[in-house]
Amino acid sequence: MKILIRQALISDPGSSFNGSTQDIFIDNGVIVSIGANLAAGGDDIKVVEAEGLVVSPGWIDVFSHFCDPGLEFRETLESGAAAAAAGGYTQVFTLPNTQPVVSNKTQVQYIVQRSASLPVQIRPLGSVTRNLEGKDLAEMYDMYNAGAVAFSDGIYPVQSPGLFLKALQYVKAFDGVLIQLPVDDSIGKYGLMHEGVVSTQMGLPGIPAIGEELMIQRDIELVRYTESRLHITGVSTAKGIALIRKAKAEGLQVTCSVTPHHLNFCDEDLRDYDTNLKLTPPLRLHSDMLALRAAVTEGVVDCIASHHIPQDWDHKTCEFEYAKNGMLSLQTVYSAVQTALPALTPEAIVQLLAVRPAEIFGLTHSGVAEGSAAVLTLFQPAADSTFTKQNNRSKSANSAFLDKTLKGNVVGIVNNGQLFLN
Repeated sequence: MKILIRQALISDPGSSFNGSTQDIFIDNGVIVSIGANLAAGGDDIKVVEAEGLVVSPGWIDVFSHFCDPGLEFRETLESGAAAAAAGGYTQVFTLPNTQPVVSNKTQVQYIVQRSASLPVQIRPLGSVTRNLEGKDLAEMYDMYNAGAVAFSDGIYPVQSPGLFLKALQYVKAFDGVLIQLPVDDSIGKYGLMHEGVVSTQMGLPGIPAIGEELMIQRDIELVRYTESRLHITGVSTAKGIALIRKAKAEGLQVTCSVTPHHLNFCDEDLRDYDTNLKLTPPLRLHSDMLALRAAVTEGVVDCIASHHIPQDWDHKTCEFEYAKNGMLSLQTVYSAVQTALPALTPEAIVQLLAVRPAEIFGLTHSGVAEGSAAVLTLFQPAADSTFTKQNNRSKSANSAFLDKTLKGNVVGIVNNGQLFLN
């Protein structure tokens, strides 16, 4: 396939064309030429033109649940990949919380092989503990050799400090990274939302912020002891961010990501009992939301993680107490972040969604350069977009952003020699 992208601002810090507006000609999955007013000959060429178009290296998401195998009624690899492509992603890390669990090399190989023909490269996260039981370490080395990009127990983070210590030591042999959700199950186990004034007014049991903060502090201490690498995802409190900021200043190998949900909503948005906003970690105080936004702007937050957690209709259209946690996100990450932080430049967006994820997890990153593989994301910072049931590519529909107009629009991606437009 031949593709010609017209008059696009190139946003790629590693490219000699960074910051310039150019045409980009792609043939058979390779960027052949970049320049002004490139000729578009032939009937088989696809031309992309859009006002205010920006082109960057392909975006990477580090925490998504595609539910396959075993939970395909919520999402499949195919529907998840379609949602990711529509959201501008060319690579996605998928959670091991499937049935069976991605806890051995066979399950890793299943996902790698099934995703070979999809528009998005799916990189499985292997579980840290066997079958997510939190008792024994999983076969992480075998999974790494089979294609696991990193290791996490996903939505059920490792609770035992001794076991997590062993895991941190184990992955050092191959410079692996652990991803941890900062949730202490022993604190606020039966809570439904952030513990505070709003939860009291609503009569709902709360989840104290200290549970998250103790978990972050604990894991930072374990990293200090092991000198290993840890990525903390879904940070939701101002104090949690402060702990990570301090750890980074000490030179510890700690990185972090926040979700677009926590940048746009706080516990006050739950007053109408919207089950789509029942999340893990929960939405925190308005001051926490503002602290997260500041941390993104200041560069303390390394990347944005979608925390794309599909849930079926029955588990969201019910009483708040019985609803399951999680929200769709892949198609709205960019526009949600741009809405929460409208002053973010395309360069900052690309750092959050492409450059830093690749650096943290040691991924090869194709840049916007002649001779490079065309792995690109196309987006419009100045345009608006609306996420609707009609353009939703997921099998589920649990999103608080449905029918809301957001700032920023994803035009599509170029990957695997193909053009995928919204």
